[in-house]
Amino acid sequence: MILGIVVGTAGISLLLLWYHKVRKPRTAMDLPKFLSLGNSLDLMTLQDEVPSGQGTTEIFQGRQLQILEKLNELLTNMEELKKEIRVLKEAIPKLEEYIQGELGGKVTVHKISPQHRARKRRLATVQSSATSNSSEEAESEGGYVTANTDTEEQSFPVPKEFNTHVEELNLDALIQMADNLRVNEGKKVESFELLCDHKEKFRDEIEFIWRFARAYGDMYELSTNTQEKKHYANIGKTLGEKAIMRAPKNGYCHLWYAVLCGYVSEFEGLQNKINCGYRFKEHLDKAIEFLPEEPFLYYLKGRYCYSVSKLSWIERKMAATLFGSIPSSTVQEALQNFLKVEELQPGFSKSNYMFMAKCYADLNQIDNAVKFCNLAMLLPCITKEDEDAQKEVKKISTSLKR
Repeated sequence: MILGIVVGTAGISLLLLWYHKVRKPRTAMDLPKFLSLGNSLDLMTLQDEVPSGQGTTEIFQGRQLQILEKLNELLTNMEELKKEIRVLKEAIPKLEEYIQGELGGKVTVHKISPQHRARKRRLATVQSSATSNSSEEAESEGGYVTANTDTEEQSFPVPKEFNTHVEELNLDALIQMADNLRVNEGKKVESFELLCDHKEKFRDEIEFIWRFARAYGDMYELSTNTQEKKHYANIGKTLGEKAIMRAPKNGYCHLWYAVLCGYVSEFEGLQNKINCGYRFKEHLDKAIEFLPEEPFLYYLKGRYCYSVSKLSWIERKMAATLFGSIPSSTVQEALQNFLKVEELQPGFSKSNYMFMAKCYADLNQIDNAVKFCNLAMLLPCITKEDEDAQKEVKKISTSLKR
């Protein structure tokens, strides 16, 4: 019996020795422990399982640790890549529009209404005013040609003879009459016609030039035809360039040149669109420097700041790629400009109240947002901009009630 126990004990010892010899190498090669994402490498456990005296095993563990670190870095990069892919997917529709613009995509031309045809007959001076400016055939500051295309020339035929019974006015009387007509929304066309009648006589007078550029901006706003709007914007911008070159310290020249840069940008490809945006801000700041008490300037700057604060990731990246800098602003900065407008001229416009309500809603100041929505609703709708603002105010009010 004793001999049997000794033999059995020796057999068990041999079995355990064989098990350890086979088991330990497998422990060192247990890769699932290194590749498991739910349970990171436990160095203390490995040290317990592998004898510290084995230098080769320690080197192997170090390499395994390096592999794990690389895998972790790869996973982090993949997560960042996934986020950027999501942003790109959201931006694809806009990117398609940019590409179409860069490749000279087709522009949809709306049908011309009978009212527009009647106005066209009255405004026979449009093309003659374009041909009177030789500077329009040159490239503008943005690097693109502002001269009319063949399509535009067909849309705006040049009459052989124009209004031979023009009332002779001196410059002061002309300016006063044009400004008085423009106050009435329904007489902006008449103000434009009056300036067209006198363009040959006063074409070199600064006070006339910037008003003429402003009148082209008015016609851009009144027009409903895409090609016609483009025509007015290009000629107006060219006149604005002429004005700021001759009177670089006149705030109104900078103001209307900035506005017309904004109008022209609506028909440009991505690069020129961003370029126009920079020029808009540059000349708007100069106008504010020379006209610090003009509320319209702060309204325009507020709108610029609000638009920039809403730029998408891809738009910022493209701006940085093209110009080396990214336009930046905040909703708070936009609000400060709209508040400045209200300070200089309370009740300036329905649109100013609408943007103030938007800013307060974005800043989660609901009471103030409701307040300015109500103030906006109290003002009458006179212009098309007022009508658009009215619709937007209703949307804001509805969203605030949810």
